[in-house]
Amino acid sequence: MYPTISDLLNDLFGINIPMPIQSFGFFVAVAFLTVSFVLSREIKRYLALGIIPESSRKVTKGAPLKIQDYAISSAIGFVIFYKLVEAFINYSSFVENPQEFILSLQGSFIGGLLGAGIAIYLKYSDNQKEVKKYGKSKEIEETIQPTQITANILVLGAVFGLLGAKIFDNLENIDSFMKDPIGSLLSFSGLTFYGGFIFAAIAIIWYAKTLKIKALRICDIAAPALALGYGIGRIGCQVAGDGDWGIVNNLPMPQIISFLPDWFWSYNFPHNVINEGVLIEGCTGKHCFVLPEGVYPTALWEAILGISMFLILWIVRKKVNIAGMIFSIYMIMQGVERFFIEKVRVNSVYHIFGSEITKAEIISFFSILIGIAGVVYLLKNKAKYIKY
Repeated sequence: MYPTISDLLNDLFGINIPMPIQSFGFFVAVAFLTVSFVLSREIKRYLALGIIPESSRKVTKGAPLKIQDYAISSAIGFVIFYKLVEAFINYSSFVENPQEFILSLQGSFIGGLLGAGIAIYLKYSDNQKEVKKYGKSKEIEETIQPTQITANILVLGAVFGLLGAKIFDNLENIDSFMKDPIGSLLSFSGLTFYGGFIFAAIAIIWYAKTLKIKALRICDIAAPALALGYGIGRIGCQVAGDGDWGIVNNLPMPQIISFLPDWFWSYNFPHNVINEGVLIEGCTGKHCFVLPEGVYPTALWEAILGISMFLILWIVRKKVNIAGMIFSIYMIMQGVERFFIEKVRVNSVYHIFGSEITKAEIISFFSILIGIAGVVYLLKNKAKYIKY
């Protein structure tokens, strides 16, 4: 496993460059970039077809800056440079534990002051350009560009998705939360997909409504991107070995997939990022543990399935002209995928009517039902929901 990108480069190319980049975080960043591209493409296509309306907003240009404008800019500049300069000065400490460094109060006060000064100058400079262009304070109608819509959707998805993922994870692991509430809330590990999905969906649908984009439209636009982002994120889970793996698997590999490497069927995640398992003999460093028995590499399987779902949705999206249908298909596919993965995945379980079931299985079951109900309803009422 490669907890950091430095570990990956060192193993593949023999290059030892200490970098504060966690493997999981790197793939999350890649997921955001690819999702941004896909979303932007779909929003532009829907705008060109007239499926969603162009949106505009009234903005004031050339108005003199207020004290609070300078205060907000300087505060942001101070925080960024407070950490940035300190990270440069104490690079080894930053690389050793980036998460702890970012969340701590450690920083450079002089760097913060420098950042505040730069931020105030840039804010003033931009304002002067507006004054020069418009002459005086002027209210104009500004078209909201697809890139702006995409950026806002991503920010809302990230903020509310993370919030929902943490809330659901802590509900599933209430004992750990009660022992260390602050640590559980601030930790970057422990995220529940469905919690993030539900919270992010509510926030994005609300935002779309402000742009007069109907809920079914924004859901169709987002569906392929959701599948792709999920798949790439799961690659990060597999590469880092973040604990998102399956139960012990000592079964022989099925003949039908015998051409694949053994780790595709069962893997013991050496050097995993969460230091789970037993100590590796002769190993030195931070990540020297390996699982005593092989487990199902469920993150790898989900990565493949997530990217496959994206490809299917991307191919059929132009052939389906009923609003909400693409999202309904997505709900069925991701519900089926998650429901069956849960059967071999390590997770908290509930005992209901004598059976063990996970929260994800319950939600994925309802996801399948909602998707099927959506397909049936939309087919019966397709005249009402034809997009173009």
